[in-house]
Amino acid sequence: MSDQIVTMVRHLRQEVPGCLAAGVVDMATGMLLSFETTDSHPSEVLDLLAGATLDLFQGRTVTMIEDVFKERRGISSAEHYFQEVLVNSSNLTHLFIRDDHDEDVVAVVVCPKSVNIGMLFASARRVVREHGGA
Repeated sequence: MSDQIVTMVRHLRQEVPGCLAAGVVDMATGMLLSFETTDSHPSEVLDLLAGATLDLFQGRTVTMIEDVFKERRGISSAEHYFQEVLVNSSNLTHLFIRDDHDEDVVAVVVCPKSVNIGMLFASARRVVREHGGA
């Protein structure tokens, strides 16, 4: 595993306000490459996180939507449109961000739902930009 990925996860946990967990998913393999959390989670949950991230960004329906947008706009690029996804659950906020340099790398950050969304985005984007490109 790349030291760069481990460093990104550590910095997400340290620098994103209220961060409860952070990880990095490889979209090419669907694997969770690295994670840190304040709580212990069953391995099944962590395995599902990688699959859910893959579905959010590259699931069949999402890919179809991207293809329609590209067709309508006359774009032939293989680049993905969806770069960030914010999901609020009952008590938590989950932010998923693609690496600008390697779109197969997605950082995942989990915070309490009370997090300042602007600070969450600004901090997470900065860390991914500084430590991405793995």
